[in-house]
Amino acid sequence: MFENLLHQNASSQIKNDITKSIFPGAVLFAGPKGSGKLTCALETARILSCMQTPKARWNCTCPSCLRHKSLTQTNLLLTGPRDCTPEIKASRETFLCALKEKQSFLDATRYLFLRSIRKLTLRFNQVLWEGDDKLNKIAVVMQEIDENLELLDFPRALPEFEEVEKISEKLIKLTEKLETEFLYDSLPVSQVRNISSWARVKTAGEKNTVIIENADRMLENVRNALLKILEEPPENTVFILTATRRSAVMPTILSRVRLYNFVERSAENQLEVIRKVYHDEAFNGNVEEFLQGYLPLSPSELQRTAYSFVEEVTGGVIPEISSVIKDCKNFEPRDMLKIFLDRMNLLFRPLMKTSKGTLVLEEVNKAIFDCYNSVTVYNQGVQAAFERLARELIKINRLNGNIFRCVIM
Repeated sequence: MFENLLHQNASSQIKNDITKSIFPGAVLFAGPKGSGKLTCALETARILSCMQTPKARWNCTCPSCLRHKSLTQTNLLLTGPRDCTPEIKASRETFLCALKEKQSFLDATRYLFLRSIRKLTLRFNQVLWEGDDKLNKIAVVMQEIDENLELLDFPRALPEFEEVEKISEKLIKLTEKLETEFLYDSLPVSQVRNISSWARVKTAGEKNTVIIENADRMLENVRNALLKILEEPPENTVFILTATRRSAVMPTILSRVRLYNFVERSAENQLEVIRKVYHDEAFNGNVEEFLQGYLPLSPSELQRTAYSFVEEVTGGVIPEISSVIKDCKNFEPRDMLKIFLDRMNLLFRPLMKTSKGTLVLEEVNKAIFDCYNSVTVYNQGVQAAFERLARELIKINRLNGNIFRCVIM
């Protein structure tokens, strides 16, 4: 069990609870980004549905495990916001390199690429989107993705390298379209209601599993709808929630789930993850930095634009927001928004050196945090969120005697 989850002690606790048949119907995997929470959630779903006794290893060949490993299992629902594109691009490069060089681990990289795409497409299961006015448009893109995936999927023999390269490039474009045009930044309440209906349908045999990522980014009405399910969980369904900020999860939800803590892996362990999963021996950094290398803009480019934004605000000028958004590729994936705003936070750190800097910095941090939440939790447009941020920062600066002059030197 959990052979594919590296350097997380939480897996031992989960394994023990499953083995003793005391794994509960609702759990929370909490820990930093890139700590393997989704990997663990998917593996937990596989183990709970495994048809072997005792529960099998990763190489189990029972029908249920095979469907889970390919992420084609019908008793699994996966939802919640996530930036999937960087992982898909990184997996594609790993797969193509292995194919071109005829590496012994080719099949593993093939699985890696297919699974990275299905971590996105699973979020567009018709069960989740039933009643949504986007469903018909989503279905068109999904059909094209499925047709291209079939050409690369097991047990079919792979085409020649050049053909695989073309198919995988087409898949990149289709998945980018699916993510940027249709995936919500915050889980809609309609999906929680659809999950509730699906979970209450009695099935024989395999466990149903619902994985909800980034539960700390849910709106209050969504949390309340989820709470209703957790108060009376269906007998044959397990709910796995993930969160990077446990403190942001509603206390009444926390009281109804068992918590499993995930830790930040050491630098050495993160390098091992990158080398074992992506077979990159040259990269020297953490998992998050590795995946950031596959964003449309590099972190340094985003940070330079953030500096220009702060510079204009310090001068009392509202930046040309539409140009900022265009230069930053509409902040898609949303990881780019986080990098941009994190850089702004760092730029304002010198305020601490001033007499009233601590209080001012709290106001600044709140304005930046509110901007991030407006987009990623409340599904507000980036344009409106940034306009409000710029006005708020100019107001703070003016009311405190142009205190920002210590920021831009």
